[in-house]
Amino acid sequence: MPDGISAPVTPAELPALRRRVQAALIATQILGGLGIAIGFALAAVLARDVSGTEALSGLASTASVAGSALLAMPLATLMARRGRRAGLVLAYLLGALGAGVVVLGAVLGNFPVLLVGLVGFGAGSSANLAARFAAADLAEPDRRARAISTVVWATTIGAVLGPNVAAPAGKSVSGLGIPAAAGPFVWAAGVFVLAAAVVAVLLRPDPLLTARALDAGPGEAAEGRSLRAGMDAVRKSPRARLALVTIAGSHTAMVSIMSMTPVALTHHGADIQLIGLVISGHIAGMYAFSPLMGWLSDRLGRLAVIGLAVGLIGAAALVAGTAGPSHGRTALGLFVLGLGWSAGLVSGSALLTDSVPQAARAAVQGLSDFVMNTAAGVGGLAAGLIVSQAGYGPLNAIAACLLLPMAALALRGTLRKA
Repeated sequence: MPDGISAPVTPAELPALRRRVQAALIATQILGGLGIAIGFALAAVLARDVSGTEALSGLASTASVAGSALLAMPLATLMARRGRRAGLVLAYLLGALGAGVVVLGAVLGNFPVLLVGLVGFGAGSSANLAARFAAADLAEPDRRARAISTVVWATTIGAVLGPNVAAPAGKSVSGLGIPAAAGPFVWAAGVFVLAAAVVAVLLRPDPLLTARALDAGPGEAAEGRSLRAGMDAVRKSPRARLALVTIAGSHTAMVSIMSMTPVALTHHGADIQLIGLVISGHIAGMYAFSPLMGWLSDRLGRLAVIGLAVGLIGAAALVAGTAGPSHGRTALGLFVLGLGWSAGLVSGSALLTDSVPQAARAAVQGLSDFVMNTAAGVGGLAAGLIVSQAGYGPLNAIAACLLLPMAALALRGTLRKA
């Protein structure tokens, strides 16, 4: 399709089109969330087993997040020209390929190969994250946060089920010479392929191309959709910069704490099933209450919900970081951490979309995912080192400090608005 222009859609057709797009994205998010959660539940444990040292276990999340970061800008460039469908299909297929390489690395006992596979596996996360912006493409401005949150919520079904499927997935490969902790990645590969097929078939017409055609028409300059234009749009908008800090800060704090929680739990005698339950509760907090966060963002404003995110993540770090051998307190802390992440992601994503012109949105959104995943990758790497040297409690305290820039910018924005 030349220059990424979609066929015209009349205003009367928009409500039905919004419903079709949302239904397709919901189905995709369920599958994508399942694939991500199945694999990620035991990623740190698998990395520890293959590497032979706990200090490198944090590299599992780092590699996966690095894959999401590396793909963010090429994915944004592809979507800016060809639409959401082309980008999402490619990302899910790369995620499936990465999961296969993870299994190969586990079978060979080769840690570098395992990390390469986890980098590719991170493409599945890129797809699921990018889908939230697809939900906003055709949404009315005063319902944009709710549109984002509905698609984020759909991830709940697959994401909560995923960690609990990890144990049977591991058992399913026991006779194939594949380590049990790598079994979930076998299943994840198949789920990602199915998600790619759903996007290819059902996400028609493409929401980004349709929104662009409605907003600017076929005469819109392609230069306005470049990465440079997106970066310029962020530089010109303090609210866009606040949105970027919110998304990156919330995600980095969450990944840093969550990635090392399975390792911390094993120190206190937790088995795979209990770890799965704790991570399931965390993921429920991340996704199940996102419609509430979307409603609050639309009704009370983006800044109020950013403040809520700061409070929730700070409380989660306090509870989890002081839990010690109490599995119940750890589970509570992880649940609240998920709520804080949801508040930050939904409000930040809506604010980012609000704050930049239509032509630059795909580039800015890709920049946002790149920044957030790069920061979280560094956080995941540091998390393993911090836990190995100082412990899980200090990790939570350091993660809470990441909230300070986010809180300061949100307070400044509130004072300016007042």
